[in-house]
Amino acid sequence: MREKFYENEKFTNINYSGQKVTQTEFDNCIFQDCDFTNADFSDNDFIDCRFENCNFAVAKMNGSGLKEVHFVGCKLIGLDFEPCSAFLFAVSFKSCVLDYSSFFGKKLKNTRFVECSLKEVDFSTTDLSGALFGNCDLSMAVFKQCNLEKTDFRTAYNYAFDPEQNRMKKARFSVSGLAGLLGKYNIEIE
Repeated sequence: MREKFYENEKFTNINYSGQKVTQTEFDNCIFQDCDFTNADFSDNDFIDCRFENCNFAVAKMNGSGLKEVHFVGCKLIGLDFEPCSAFLFAVSFKSCVLDYSSFFGKKLKNTRFVECSLKEVDFSTTDLSGALFGNCDLSMAVFKQCNLEKTDFRTAYNYAFDPEQNRMKKARFSVSGLAGLLGKYNIEIE
């Protein structure tokens, strides 16, 4: 049982920068224009929550549960999702900057990344089956030993990874993105 509980609350323009908030459950809450820069939000539960225009740069969420959490217009630069609780982990991202973040080993089945910057994000050993990368920049993102079955990369761009190091049955790509899959062969595509 969590020490604090918030339900159907709206948090606006709150500066949590550098603060520590733990042992709290947020159920069906909305966070707007909040600053979580370098905050420690470990060991919390976020259930059916929405974050809008929030800054999570180098925040910590070790052991926190993210259950049906939606991020819209947020900066999540350098955020490590690996230590988040795996139990019912479900997130979505729209118009977010996730550069230098890590989803190492997470189960992200059917996760939606729409109009996001995902530069140098580590997706190693991640299950992204059925995920959507809609109009996302995947410059130098790492995909190794991933399940990419039925993943949609058709409108994603700047990706480059080795199909032989990933499970990719029925993954979807546009013709313009094929060069990112053939880079290791050092061939010229015109």
